[in-house]
Amino acid sequence: MASPLYSVVLGLAIVSAIVAPTSSTSRGTLLHHGQKRPRPGFRVVLEQVDSGMNLTKYELIKRAIKRGERRMRSINAMLQSSSGIETPVYAGSGEYLMNVAIGTPASSFSAIMDTGSDLIWTQCSGQPTPIFNPQDSSSFSTLPCDSQYCQDLPSETCNNNECQYTYRYGGGSTTQGYMATETFTFETSSVPNIAFGCGEDNQGFGQGNGDGLIGMGWGPLSLPSQLGVGQFSYCMTSSGSSSPSTLALGSAASGVPEGSTSTTLIHSPSNPTYYYITLQGITVGGDNLGIPPSTFQLQDDGTGGTIIDSGTTLTYLPQDAYNAVAQAFTDQINLPTVDESSSGLSTCFQKPSDGSTVQVPEISMQFDGGVLKLGEKNVLISPAEGVICLAMKSSSQQEISIFGNIQQQETQVLYDLQNLAVSFVPTQCGAS
Repeated sequence: MASPLYSVVLGLAIVSAIVAPTSSTSRGTLLHHGQKRPRPGFRVVLEQVDSGMNLTKYELIKRAIKRGERRMRSINAMLQSSSGIETPVYAGSGEYLMNVAIGTPASSFSAIMDTGSDLIWTQCSGQPTPIFNPQDSSSFSTLPCDSQYCQDLPSETCNNNECQYTYRYGGGSTTQGYMATETFTFETSSVPNIAFGCGEDNQGFGQGNGDGLIGMGWGPLSLPSQLGVGQFSYCMTSSGSSSPSTLALGSAASGVPEGSTSTTLIHSPSNPTYYYITLQGITVGGDNLGIPPSTFQLQDDGTGGTIIDSGTTLTYLPQDAYNAVAQAFTDQINLPTVDESSSGLSTCFQKPSDGSTVQVPEISMQFDGGVLKLGEKNVLISPAEGVICLAMKSSSQQEISIFGNIQQQETQVLYDLQNLAVSFVPTQCGAS
């Protein structure tokens, strides 16, 4: 595990749970979903996961693409397992970190901030340098088997008189431990009785991957669900920017101007963690590509659909939809193509050697609540000197679409969980 940082990353996770009664008469037994807790509002700074590493801009983008590819595969694996009896596997990687502290007195740690998973956890033991020692905190309390949060784990059994959990992530990373409640501090806002996993055996989380995870998904164990907030938002700066990104929850998540582009949020009973949005089509250079809206729709059996995700780098589309976008973009940009498959990208071009300006075709995402026009930095990335590539890929044989974080950068993205909508407001993120 990495040593504590001043940040937390956004990303995805998998859960199996082993649950048992605890010897503590924990106040965790009082934490049922029907009860009211104060609904706080706070804002925290996000930091890109590799920002502290001595890497070139090309190395940074290649690492982000590889993480995003693994994440996309993990999401697909999770969706495929949702209809079976196997333990789900969550993505568990992310692109942004945020500052968090736990306990009384508070201990800081770095965690993945993940819109694709629900469990909150940090390492308590099992590593050379535990992030959090429960014995040092006066506000720590274990959760018994009959607590609602234990029952919210995907699979529950009682073992050794503890409410235990196991989360398995893509790439073989795992965290195992027991469930408890603690006071969490976000910047200067402290929130008591947050249910979390106290990790005793955490494998595969190396330097830069955080010392835990903050689940921001739609399930009952996630931070927004536990806080009972009706909305949260983030504003992510462009790749390589020195300006900070931000996350806001509750009352700190400001509203959006009237007439802003929005899309309906769809809750999937088969995959309740993910945020599905209503994408209806794509235009390139003003040309409607004629992709049937059904290509992006969530089906009754839980397949298909379009997930908005903060931790997946690129946007992924079903094969036919991607082919249509890539072909139209290639036809209009009027540059020679180059092979950059080694970077994990499929549609790439050689920039003019004379430095002349490239006329980049505008790509627009057609949602049920308006059209989101993507800026040049939301469309193109550069993995090597003199090369630019479309920041989209095919999800291969899968029917899933993922609206990735490059397309969301320099945009305030507001999740309105009460009115079931996501709104997009182009802005300069990180500006004071």
